[in-house]
Amino acid sequence: MRLRRALREKLCHAHVVTKNDQNDLPSAGGELCEAVMSVSLIPDYVFNDYTAVTPAFLRDHGVRLLLSDLDYTLAPKAQAEPDENLLAWVRTLKDSGVTVEIISNNRSPVRVERFCKNLGIDYVGNAGKPGTRGLVEAMRKHGVCAAQTAMLGDKLLTDTLAAKRGGTLMLMVEPKDGPVGAWNHVLHAMQEPFKRACGQDQR
Repeated sequence: MRLRRALREKLCHAHVVTKNDQNDLPSAGGELCEAVMSVSLIPDYVFNDYTAVTPAFLRDHGVRLLLSDLDYTLAPKAQAEPDENLLAWVRTLKDSGVTVEIISNNRSPVRVERFCKNLGIDYVGNAGKPGTRGLVEAMRKHGVCAAQTAMLGDKLLTDTLAAKRGGTLMLMVEPKDGPVGAWNHVLHAMQEPFKRACGQDQR
């Protein structure tokens, strides 16, 4: 019961969409990119892991900037450095013209900075998801709008909600090496109905 109440309270807090969030969304090509501020928790696509997100898929969806969570999305939290598969995947995306940037809620920059340095990509740390500040900062930095941006992540209440509030495409993946700890097991179990409701569940 306590876990359910905590989840409901987090959902209620996360669903608040402010006028500032809407005003912060960047434009591209001198034209205002209208982002639909939605509180839907259903991702646009669900995949087994990040490798299903290919250059062709992103090109077909007009994505120039791929924002990604780090822990459990690209690697288990205990993994200090990117492995060869991740290095090759990022290199393939970069070669195709897609910019990859980490949007992490980690408050300490140590792990994220080291991980991203080895990947050769930039990051926004302490991003405050499900707020849109980190997404907006990255979009402005790279001169793209929400329609040209996708968010990759494994969690509903941070990654998915931030993407929906920011108007970006949301790509959800299963947690790398599975959820760790009692709370994460409960959280991921409660996420499953939302994943199954996705019209593009490709697991």
